[in-house]
Amino acid sequence: MGDLCISGDVTNIPSTSHQVRHESSKYYIIERHTHHRKQVNCDAVSNTSLLVNSFEFCSSVGGIITSLVTLTTYLRHRLIRFIEDLVLQDDEGCSESLAICSSGPYLRSSSHSICKFDGEGCSSSPKFYIADTGPGIRGRTLDMREELLVNTSYEITKTSYSHQCVSFIIQGLMLPLFGFRLAWRLALASLRCSFYYVRCAQVQVRSITSRVCKTLRGSSDDIGWLQHTPGMAPVEDGTARFLELLGKIRNGEHTLPNSVVYLLIPGLFSNHGPLYFVGTKRFFSKMGLACHIAKIHSEASVEHNACELKQYMEELYWGSGKRVMLLGHSKGGVDAAAALSLYWSDLKDKVAGLVLVQSPFAGSPIASDILREGQIADKETRKIMELLICKLIKGDIRALEDLTYDKRREFIMEHKLPEQIPLISFHSEASIALGVLATMTQIAQTELPWLPVPRLGVEEPDVLQAGCQVPVAIPISAAMAACALHLQLRYGEKSDGLVTCRDAEVPGSVVVRPDRKLDHAWMVYSSGKKDPDAPDCSEMCEALLTMLVELGKIKEVC
Repeated sequence: MGDLCISGDVTNIPSTSHQVRHESSKYYIIERHTHHRKQVNCDAVSNTSLLVNSFEFCSSVGGIITSLVTLTTYLRHRLIRFIEDLVLQDDEGCSESLAICSSGPYLRSSSHSICKFDGEGCSSSPKFYIADTGPGIRGRTLDMREELLVNTSYEITKTSYSHQCVSFIIQGLMLPLFGFRLAWRLALASLRCSFYYVRCAQVQVRSITSRVCKTLRGSSDDIGWLQHTPGMAPVEDGTARFLELLGKIRNGEHTLPNSVVYLLIPGLFSNHGPLYFVGTKRFFSKMGLACHIAKIHSEASVEHNACELKQYMEELYWGSGKRVMLLGHSKGGVDAAAALSLYWSDLKDKVAGLVLVQSPFAGSPIASDILREGQIADKETRKIMELLICKLIKGDIRALEDLTYDKRREFIMEHKLPEQIPLISFHSEASIALGVLATMTQIAQTELPWLPVPRLGVEEPDVLQAGCQVPVAIPISAAMAACALHLQLRYGEKSDGLVTCRDAEVPGSVVVRPDRKLDHAWMVYSSGKKDPDAPDCSEMCEALLTMLVELGKIKEVC
């Protein structure tokens, strides 16, 4: 039969169309891989520039490891792309030999069959239109289609397998890098932890060193601070006049006027010490003088006692119409001075003068050493003192805290003593001889309900009546001597056992420095061993008040 010319209607062969559809899918896969390869090449260029920047600015080991990982990832992509390019080149060679459209719109076979390819692009399905010129053309066409499908599936499978192999190899190469990076981070974490513990140890060592230094230094920098403070008024030595007046008093010459009321102000823990100022009050009362002992809570704070003293002095003034002359011992002198500093506008016409006897006006080294913050066992010591003062004695810890150098410095700088008030500062030095350590000081008397007293020749012993007073003596002088020795050895300062001589001097006052060795408790408690040739504490208080009266007259004239 002759050739069949295609001019009108054509017959659509499904098998040929199915073959061309697979061939179109193959070309689409090739184009997709080509497009993906271009995108990966662009990513590779950007990764290369990123790698260069990383090596330029990376200065740590962690940055170098990150750069190595980036480089490995880049090499993996390049190797995958290289294998894909080889596979795609083989695919393109096969496609060129099998492409129908490469030589024209018509393909002539050996049997003179003519087929037409209607290709409208990759998006539309290609169709084959053939004119069957022989019975063998259809079989060869089917063989070509099957061969094309097998080659395409084989190439796709080969490409996927190559990707998996390359990925597995690259991941195996990257494991050491990730392991090294993990080891480096663990090493850095261990190093940071070690530095942290070393730093904590340094802080602890510095804290302990600071505490030890502060404990050993104690009050060395605080003793006598008031005398070195600029702007403070100088003191005047009145010891000679005091000794002269004391000699006259021992000869029976008493010149204290009855125109004032004498108020004795006890010190710390006086509420628990019977006979505190009792002998002096009795001595003044025998001379016909109006004398009172201030009934204040001695274990309260300085400001609290100052307010109570202000009310007490106003009551005495309005009750008697006479001005009040103050004599305060130890913390009592500090309380009285605080009352004058805080309420001078209300008391300036009611107070005639103030004598401070062994008062820690500038502070006490004993109180400061006990309550100093930042020293060894400071919290434990404070808790012990709070237990003793607050729980046992029912007092206030501020009573002791207000006598430290820090609190006294703060109060004195904020509240000045008035210059118009006559002031006398009395301080003494305790004896540190070995014989004083055995001295027993009588401080109280107690009543015993009964006490059997046997008598010889009498069957039944006599029984003392209830209310019999028996003196109680404790070694206060021995304790003061031990404290004075401690302050002398540690700070090289003279003291009465609790207050140093320099801290007891009030700026602008007349200072009395007796030549006798007197401890802190001698001026208020009588000793069991009395020297008849030496003045007692009552006579010394009278001499101090007599001197204060003279000083007040001098100030009134000036």
